Amino acid sequence: MEPLKVKSTAGAAKIAGTLMSLAGLLLLSLYKGVPLTHQEAAALSPATHHADGSGDRSWMLGTMALLANCLCFSFWLLLQTRLTKKYPAIYSSTALMFFISTLQGGALTVAVERRASRWMLTSKLEIVTVLYAGIVGSGAGYLIMTWCVEKKGPVFTAAFIPIIQIMVATIDFFFLHEQIYLGSVLGSALMVLGLYLVLWGKKRDETSPVSCATNKQVDEEAENKQ
Repeated sequence: MEPLKVKSTAGAAKIAGTLMSLAGLLLLSLYKGVPLTHQEAAALSPATHHADGSGDRSWMLGTMALLANCLCFSFWLLLQTRLTKKYPAIYSSTALMFFISTLQGGALTVAVERRASRWMLTSKLEIVTVLYAGIVGSGAGYLIMTWCVEKKGPVFTAAFIPIIQIMVATIDFFFLHEQIYLGSVLGSALMVLGLYLVLWGKKRDETSPVSCATNKQVDEEAENKQ
């Protein structure tokens, strides 16, 4: 595991950067703010509200599910650190992981949705979406993340995860012509600044001679346990 030196400048920078990225992610996800683009369309479009409060309940349920997903993903990154040391073949380990995930996801989907019509792909867009999500989004994406965890560790890999929100907002604006809100801009700025602090602290920590000696000792202890 990566040591965290709170009293050092590098450790304080990594902690501050992590908290800043988390604040930016929460701000981007939970706070909308005023629209910065297409303000005329936003003023003309009527706001939709759910009188029964079902929309608020669904929003809260989705937020809790996303937080649980982030927690499980953090544990996955930590497990990958141990896995890549004991089983360095990342291609076969990723293939086995997705084979087991396919069995689990298929069993859960069959239990929830048993109508065969829902399983049929009826358009080219659906086929392309499924292939892209399976090959690029899942297969290649998790393979690259496993390789990054093996080379740089879980903290370095996790620091880039919030950038996904910025890329989604950018694609929405340029390709789908969605609006850009104040919360998206402020949250993205906080995440970029937090990412810079984390990477700066990690780089400074790696160049420190004390840190290099500590990491070498940790690696030797791990090899002796194996």
